[in-house]
Amino acid sequence: MVQGYTKILKEILRLNGWAYSRAGKGDHEVWTHLDRSKPIVVDNKIMSRHTTNAVLKLAGIKAKL
Repeated sequence: MVQGYTKILKEILRLNGWAYSRAGKGDHEVWTHLDRSKPIVVDNKIMSRHTTNAVLKLAGIKAKL
């Protein structure tokens, strides 16, 4: 059974220079990058590969799951 994609997504973000910034609303987190002006929001319960790929695209990472 799939446990979700959040752990994998966070590891990919860390490897690409993104860092946890603060807690967001509900179970969301805000992540920032030194070279980017806009932060991204990451949900803590991502169950969809498509949602994971959308967050990676927003982060400017070309990797796909």
